[in-house]
Amino acid sequence: MKRIFTAIILTASIVGYVHAADNSDSSTRKERNYIREGNSLYDEKRFADAEVAYRKALEENAMSETAMYNLAAALIRQSGNADPNSDNNPMSEAQSLLQGVAQSAQDISIAEKAFYNLGNMAFNQQQYDQAINMYKGALRKNPDNDKARENLRLAQLKRQEQQNQDQNQDKQDQQQNQDQNQDQQQNQDQDKDKDQNQDQDQQKQQNKDQQQPPQQQQGGISDANANKILKAMENEENATRRKVQDMQKKEAGQARRVHGKQW
Repeated sequence: MKRIFTAIILTASIVGYVHAADNSDSSTRKERNYIREGNSLYDEKRFADAEVAYRKALEENAMSETAMYNLAAALIRQSGNADPNSDNNPMSEAQSLLQGVAQSAQDISIAEKAFYNLGNMAFNQQQYDQAINMYKGALRKNPDNDKARENLRLAQLKRQEQQNQDQNQDKQDQQQNQDQNQDQQQNQDQDKDKDQNQDQDQQKQQNKDQQQPPQQQQGGISDANANKILKAMENEENATRRKVQDMQKKEAGQARRVHGKQW
């Protein structure tokens, strides 16, 4: 397919031109001379000078189909790689001239060539529907135009290829959107499950707290430690009590010895 596309570009870049007929009733002598001059300059690849000559021919006869077509050819030769959609590009004026010639030219040969070159211009802009219509227009003027028929087939193939690419791109975009929606839904489900698990854990902890006896505040004394402390205090009190009792008994014994019988 790449080879086909290259071939059509080369064909489109070779724009022919039409020599004026000397016996044309609508042509003046000056018009014919300017066209001949323009054609000679065109053959020498002096396209800007040829443009000037063709414009002079149109000044002599604004309806000259030959001058209009040849002027379009000279402009196309000067367009180079410029943007065909730009107002400053000679291709824009050339396209306008060719469209007028294709629709209104009395000379079938000129109309045929205009349609053909409009098809090539559209093809190079990848406007394949337009190119197909222009090639068909050329074939209606001349069914024996093999180049127009070949390029028509190429434009149809390129249009089908373009449509397939667009369909594939649409499918890829659709699949990408579906994947994004699935990822989003999965994230939402995960967040929902996480929230549910957190709620369940909180509920379990609340139930566990309700089933267990109240715990003392952090830093308080547990029941076992409290019992130990109370037991130690009780033992200490008993020990102190015994000491007091022993001291009282000792003092009482001494008193009896002092107040006893003297010898």
